Amino acid sequence: MFFHALVVMNALFASCSWCLARPTLLSSTAVVVTSVAWVLLNGPIEGRVLVVITPTNGITESDLLSVIGVGIAVVGYVRAARRRSDQPLSTTTA
Repeated sequence: MFFHALVVMNALFASCSWCLARPTLLSSTAVVVTSVAWVLLNGPIEGRVLVVITPTNGITESDLLSVIGVGIAVVGYVRAARRRSDQPLSTTTA
């Protein structure tokens, strides 16, 4: 399970890099998907508990990577939407 957590963490880093370098709807969606996967699979390398929600659950240090990933995805969505709205409408001449 440790290996799977490392693979998902690397996928999160790669998708965040892709979204920052080339913000599109696809790259932003990839960041959101890998952020969700990270929260679900980061168990072996979670770190310290920062906020206790229940006696068995809480927010850990590594959960913050997902928050950062979602933030990057939101910025990517906004940048992609701006780019789409700035493009002039193509006109065809016959």
